Amino acid sequence: MANPKPASLPENPCFSSGPCAKRPGWSLQALDAALLGRSHRAPAPKARLAEVITRSKAVLGMPEGWRLGIVPASDTGAVEMALWSLLGPRGVDVLAWESFSAEWANDITRQLPLPDVRLIQAPYGGIPDLAQADPARDAVFVWNGTTSGVRLSDADWIAADREGLAICDATSAAFAMELDWAKLDVVTWSWQKALGGEAGHGMLALSPRAVARLESHTPAWPLPKIFRMTKGGKLIEGIFEGDTINTPSMLCVEDAIDGLRWAESVGGLKGLVARTEANLAIIADWVATQSDYAFLAEDARHRSTTSITLKLVAPWFTALDAKAQADTSKKIAKLLEQEGAGLDTAPYRDAPPGLRIWGGATVEAENLRRLMPWITWATREVQ
Repeated sequence: MANPKPASLPENPCFSSGPCAKRPGWSLQALDAALLGRSHRAPAPKARLAEVITRSKAVLGMPEGWRLGIVPASDTGAVEMALWSLLGPRGVDVLAWESFSAEWANDITRQLPLPDVRLIQAPYGGIPDLAQADPARDAVFVWNGTTSGVRLSDADWIAADREGLAICDATSAAFAMELDWAKLDVVTWSWQKALGGEAGHGMLALSPRAVARLESHTPAWPLPKIFRMTKGGKLIEGIFEGDTINTPSMLCVEDAIDGLRWAESVGGLKGLVARTEANLAIIADWVATQSDYAFLAEDARHRSTTSITLKLVAPWFTALDAKAQADTSKKIAKLLEQEGAGLDTAPYRDAPPGLRIWGGATVEAENLRRLMPWITWATREVQ
């Protein structure tokens, strides 16, 4: 049976969940003002670093009293800094429902390791029983499951009068979803996610409660230099004012500023959230019209608007064995790439077979509209 190709290709076929698509209209000229060949300690470059901090705080609506710093090694570095520096005084509840939250659980239970850890888990597509989280204990969790497409719908499960710290990996949620800052104590993300910045740099936000923990708690293990945020029992304030722990790329800094200026131009956080929700709606409308795919997220309330993850549910596909299912999924993603319709749409390596499509604010809605018929075409080709 004939399977004609769709008439139009996306103008930008970049749908990777990290590094993510550059903002609309981006070109290398956006980096012309980068202070290359300069010391990041000099006044002008340091001012650029501070600008990333102040603009990020403003766009995200971060409360007064929070510190925000630029740290090495992307979101992973930011999360590890928090875990190794803050954990220990209390028991820890780790909520895990996808690959990265499982990585943090592994670090806490096997690498630190901490003796009093409870792992509250859910399989891909689900979300843990949040009511099990104990406000007397520290909690470590992701806001959005980048590899599963399952996100928190709110932070109502976190007690306002909690004794423990709420440590949140928000790398695929920041600048795309509303974060309940009053319920959080540590928030991390990376430049290469929702605003499409260049990779390698992370952001670490600390509430006053987190700062108090840093200044009162000395970890029982050695801390590498790039993790150290205190000196003589006091917070090193310079880290949160543009004095980075290690040498940053001023080219990446300029790109981060460009992304933040673009975010301001589309209405700040409200505009960014609206764009991501509109992108999810396009995919949801398409899913509703066909029977081959469904959302991996079991509950629509927890459906990600950024790392939108689909599973194949067609009878011809579910009849295949596990290896054949994985191979089929890869073939569909490869076809999309070969046709220039969609790049990097394969699921995360540990996730169930299907597709993962980034729907963050830097992705134009029209490009998603054009992608969906190509998914239908590629699936029929493989079938």
